Amino acid sequence: MMHMSQTLDTLRTRFNPQAASGVQEVFQFHFSDADDHYVVINDGTLDIQQGEHDDPSVSLSMSTETLKGIMNGDVNGMTAFMTGKLKATGNIMLATRLSDMFPSS
Repeated sequence: MMHMSQTLDTLRTRFNPQAASGVQEVFQFHFSDADDHYVVINDGTLDIQQGEHDDPSVSLSMSTETLKGIMNGDVNGMTAFMTGKLKATGNIMLATRLSDMFPSS
């Protein structure tokens, strides 16, 4: 479980407020091996909460390993989606912006 908070801390440290300027979206993460969390991006601010949001913009289902791989750049998000490691519902195009808002380099 410690593993999960590390991944979420990575999201916090990598957050690029400029890329998220004017963005008001909620990303729901459903993890197969950890508690669900959601990320609220509101015009350059970031809030990460445990649990489920009532009305997320996009819901992403995956393992914590897959998220870690995507965050590290080891896993291509589109490939993960195509191979079924990542499932997305809602505004799927929004998911492609995650790498802009949380750049790995």
